[in-house]
Amino acid sequence: MAELLRRGLAGEGWAVDVVHDGPSAVERAGESPYDAIVLDVMLPGLNGYGVCGRLREAGIWAPVLMLTAMDGEYDEAEGLDVGADDYVTKPFSFVTLLARLRALMRRGQPQRPAVLRVGDLEVDPAARHCRRGTVPVALTAREFSVLEYLARRGGQTVTKTEILEHVWDDRFDGDVNVVEVYVSALRRKIDTPFGRRSIRTVRGIGYRLDVAPHSAC
Repeated sequence: MAELLRRGLAGEGWAVDVVHDGPSAVERAGESPYDAIVLDVMLPGLNGYGVCGRLREAGIWAPVLMLTAMDGEYDEAEGLDVGADDYVTKPFSFVTLLARLRALMRRGQPQRPAVLRVGDLEVDPAARHCRRGTVPVALTAREFSVLEYLARRGGQTVTKTEILEHVWDDRFDGDVNVVEVYVSALRRKIDTPFGRRSIRTVRGIGYRLDVAPHSAC
């Protein structure tokens, strides 16, 4: 499969390097500034989750597309928690993989620290922990995912549609206003008890997590 992918991507005009075990993947990624990494979970020596985690710990932020034969939501969650950007389950079509890879490369390589800090709000994606100052804040899994996305875009306005696309899967066909429900819940947990107003509504557009939150009146 690795050779088929190499040939397919090379045919699209990309220079492609291939390694067949986890330690070699970590070493090679540390030597060259890749535009993107296609990473199989089932690698010998060190699995894909371990490889991705080590790359992120080393400050290597090339977009990572995970490939796996597993199809459980917890497997996907593990990949995303260690810093992967997208996830494709085998079997998959090359056309789909190519489209996903191009989308990742369009986003580029923003710096993504292991722990996100927006003002005195701390969001740890790997540990799934949130704190306001030194006070832990308990969040549901979905609330945490919404907050994590806002934190990664700290100070920027994001639309409800963008939040849906990053937090819910493509099978979601409910009302876009479900985002409002989760934003309201987050405000009750990370703002109201601390006298803050950090999640701002940008009328007609969406929401913004302020880097310097205002005090609530």
